[in-house]
Amino acid sequence: VQLVESGGGLVQPGGSLRLSCAASGFTFSSYVMRWYRKVPEKERELVASIARGGGDTNYADSVKGRFTISRDNAKNTVYLQMNSLKPEDTAVYYCKAQFLGYWGQGTQVIVSS
Repeated sequence: VQLVESGGGLVQPGGSLRLSCAASGFTFSSYVMRWYRKVPEKERELVASIARGGGDTNYADSVKGRFTISRDNAKNTVYLQMNSLKPEDTAVYYCKAQFLGYWGQGTQVIVSS
């Protein structure tokens, strides 16, 4: 199993980023996919999840209305569109397949002026 996150970077408050997670080594379309984020000295937070077919999504209250999770099962890729970014969104973002105990290296998002 391999999960490779990308798309992070430095962005000003109010800006946008699109994260991608390329998955391999498992049947991607058979798994709910999730985005998490982690800041030092805090628990990893579940940010968003998407059903296997992409028709059902869920979000943490802290990102609802600003973030959008999507997936392309043909490309084995899950995305996180992040708009109206706030400094408190600064974190390392990870994707994960539900019930599989594998994590990628994450991608750093820094929201700062």
